[in-house]
Amino acid sequence: MIFTIRHRTTYRYSTAVLLGPHRLMTRPRGSFDMRLIKAELATTPPATLRWHHDPLGNAIAIADFHGETDILDIVSTLVVERFESTVPFFTPPAATAFPIAYQGDDLAVLEAFMTPLTPDPDGIVQTFLQDILQEAGTSGLAFLDGLNQRIHERVAYSFRWEEGTQDPVDTIRWQSGSCRDMAWLFVECARRAGFAARFVSGYLHDQATDLGAGGLTGGGATHAWAEVFIPETGWVEYDPTNRLVAGEALLRVAVARSPGQASPISGSYTGPTGAAHPVEVEVSVTSGAEMQTETDPVPVALPSAA
Repeated sequence: MIFTIRHRTTYRYSTAVLLGPHRLMTRPRGSFDMRLIKAELATTPPATLRWHHDPLGNAIAIADFHGETDILDIVSTLVVERFESTVPFFTPPAATAFPIAYQGDDLAVLEAFMTPLTPDPDGIVQTFLQDILQEAGTSGLAFLDGLNQRIHERVAYSFRWEEGTQDPVDTIRWQSGSCRDMAWLFVECARRAGFAARFVSGYLHDQATDLGAGGLTGGGATHAWAEVFIPETGWVEYDPTNRLVAGEALLRVAVARSPGQASPISGSYTGPTGAAHPVEVEVSVTSGAEMQTETDPVPVALPSAA
């Protein structure tokens, strides 16, 4: 299925400021389950882009601006084709015998994703996991499904404009969090159970929005979920916000060891303290391909989609 993703971020300032370099993570990689058809990036004021890949292979653009401005407008437009996934439904049971065991070269690569990055001094996360571990028995897939369900049921979704991600301990205590908080809780829980897991940022297509009504949680904004590496299968998507597994509604842009590495836009400005107004963000994810509107900023050069 083909989707058009339009992500507009606008920063306004009360006076002219000098923009520092901005790091943009807006361009996804193609894969067997998703093909990048078109990618456009437009900015006001115009920027010079320098492209590179980070250590995980994510496409990063460094935008350099010249002169002062009282507005920064960034519009990313993507057209992607997403294919239905069959994983992990055909994974051999022996490959996911619990506790999980990675071997050889896989283990050498995955070790960085197996160590939890947040503290649990009072054992709150471990206690949260205990029942799921017991119910899963020797089935790794049962554990992951149980974890996905437990977070979905126990954590109430709360949209947050604040930057950053809650510690898993706080998400459990407060029983509330955004999609990125729930995804990060899933990642850190999976790691404590011996799995290699990583944080994913991207977008969610809610089929109901094509009809003018929302159905899935997190549609109409950037979205976050988790991926777990399963032997003989590879990285499998888990979205505890909507209790999805390997869903074609999940449109991946970047993967990271921690949420801070997956920010779509980050940068700085030089100007008076408090000059920045609250950021404005508009995201739409629709089925089919759409044309650019005349009100968009002029696109800057992008590498062609492969």
